[in-house]
Amino acid sequence: MSVVGKAETELLLSPAVVPVCALLPLLLTLSHACPKECTCNSNTKVVDCRGRGLYDIPRRLHPDTQELYLQDNRIRGLGSMAFRDIPLVRILDLSNNSITSISPTALLGLRTLQRLSLAHNSLRELDKRLLGPIRSLSHLDLSHNRHMNSFLFCFLPTSLWGLHGAMGESLRNLSHLGLAHNRLTRLDRSLLENLGHLDSLTLRGNPWRCDCQLIGLKLWLETYLFKGGVVDEVLCSQPAEMRDRDLQKIPYQLFHACMTTSYHYLFANIHHLESERLLRGHTHGNHVHPSSHTLHCEPKQKQRPVNLRHAIATVIITGVVCGIVCLMMLAAAVYGCAYAAIMAKYQRELKKNEELAAAQGADHATADEKEPLENAIA
Repeated sequence: MSVVGKAETELLLSPAVVPVCALLPLLLTLSHACPKECTCNSNTKVVDCRGRGLYDIPRRLHPDTQELYLQDNRIRGLGSMAFRDIPLVRILDLSNNSITSISPTALLGLRTLQRLSLAHNSLRELDKRLLGPIRSLSHLDLSHNRHMNSFLFCFLPTSLWGLHGAMGESLRNLSHLGLAHNRLTRLDRSLLENLGHLDSLTLRGNPWRCDCQLIGLKLWLETYLFKGGVVDEVLCSQPAEMRDRDLQKIPYQLFHACMTTSYHYLFANIHHLESERLLRGHTHGNHVHPSSHTLHCEPKQKQRPVNLRHAIATVIITGVVCGIVCLMMLAAAVYGCAYAAIMAKYQRELKKNEELAAAQGADHATADEKEPLENAIA
């Protein structure tokens, strides 16, 4: 052994160094000790931080934590990768705080999350990337967010006013969805159709607008209940004649007026899809930096007038409808003329036959008169 190697060995085995090496595991354990604001159970891997007046997520949580309870605090926002220290958490309860904004990457890394509660907060909208990496979520509670009037992704216009279907992929395995006591007026049927495992749904306490655009929700609810799903109620707030009536019990006859305005609804959907496509293309070109700690939404744009493409589509569809009506009228006229010509010909033939029959009758009468006269002369 060289002199240098021997010196290093003696240094490592010296009494001053050995205790430090022995303390390394202890130091690593202490670095992930239970936060002083919380109560931890190492056996059940539960961290309870309820009602401690917290303004932020506690740091140095143990990485084996599976349940984290943070309700009844004063947390106002969730920054990027706020729970990176606990990637194995299955239950996360953030209810009854003051959360107004959530970073799109706040839940990044929580691939095993099963239950998430954001109830009783002040959320306005969510970004679709928030739940993107999570496929195991089975319970989502967003009830009692009085400012949430659209539950949209921040880059979509407020005119959509409903849950958007693009989030359906992240919620495919949901068994419970809580949306009660918000300010929702509509709900996108395309999102609900993706929730194939949904067992219970809460919708009460929202100012539902029971117009033609809510027929899709009514149809989905009937199928959902027929399959054994559980839903509380959808009480209409508007229009006035349907106020306080349950959408599930309103007969379809009351939506008869929707038939006369169906083409307006069609054009509205076309305009909505076109706007969404343009906005998606815009957002793909302007990605939010992952280091942002809050959800910065783009300013809401004013509704623009219908563009040239929509005007041309309207003219084309109107022309097609008018053309079909004209063809039907032309066919009716041709049919009427043909029928009149056939009837006239029939009448002429009938009259001709009657005159011929009368002439033949007269000839027979003349022949009968001449025959007795000839017999008498003979």
